[in-house]
Amino acid sequence: MMVSEITSKTILNHVKQPDTWFGLKYNMNLYRGCQHQCIYCDSRSECYQLGDLAEIKVKTNSLELLADALPRKRVLGTIGFGSMNDPYMPIESQYQLVRGALEVISEHGFPVHMLTKADLVLRDLDLLKKISSIYAAVSFTITTVDDRLAALIEPGAPRPSARLRAMDTLAKAGILTGLTMMPILPFLEDDPDSIRAIVRQAASHGASYIIPAFGVTLRQGSREYFYRKLDAHFPGVKEKYIQAYGESYECGVPGWRQLTAVFQEEITSAGLESRMPVFTPRQRSGNQAQLPLFNS
Repeated sequence: MMVSEITSKTILNHVKQPDTWFGLKYNMNLYRGCQHQCIYCDSRSECYQLGDLAEIKVKTNSLELLADALPRKRVLGTIGFGSMNDPYMPIESQYQLVRGALEVISEHGFPVHMLTKADLVLRDLDLLKKISSIYAAVSFTITTVDDRLAALIEPGAPRPSARLRAMDTLAKAGILTGLTMMPILPFLEDDPDSIRAIVRQAASHGASYIIPAFGVTLRQGSREYFYRKLDAHFPGVKEKYIQAYGESYECGVPGWRQLTAVFQEEITSAGLESRMPVFTPRQRSGNQAQLPLFNS
């Protein structure tokens, strides 16, 4: 895996509003590429023009850009980490750009939402607790609780069991945390018992919410990579995709109605929500210590 250092012109991007899934107003990517190498990653799509995701590019001037951008933002809104790559991939242990960004964000009183597959997030628990006085959420992507299956579809990421333990630690520390249960891969993860297991494990490890998506999206670039990995690890499954979806972008699981019913039954029983409470963006004022407002 190649690593190089680059500089960027901007770091903080506006999210199309309203963001009803994750409650983001802004997002940023401190790196390009991703070491987790999940076989279904949409960031491989040619429309993004990111090239080989295995080539990691480190935006070395990102903290300076962030420190310059935040004071000029008129709207106080949630900053998301993890839109095009995982903020807590292994290289973060060396460069610590995420930790540096959280320090800058904490100084300026902005809320954050971390989307990750990595237990490295626990390193920054002290900063997340500080930011949580405004709003801080950590969402772990878990599409299966089978560590062996996860090793094939998310080969560079920490296993689901490690993510669940990290979530439990965050919840016990008072940090809002839950799951993004997406994508659920057709013909591999779309089993009712698998969905039940995810919900029950999430509930027992401190989750407050689970945001589901029963299917996967495939575009030119991501589709070809995904199919190569299916052939390598799951012979015969690619042909099922071709027959069921052709060139479709949205590939919903065939039994999505049944899975939705199972999911809803399980989260109701567990007392979980299918949407997360989010911070409501507002005009900045001189008094940033006021209580945050939430939607759910």
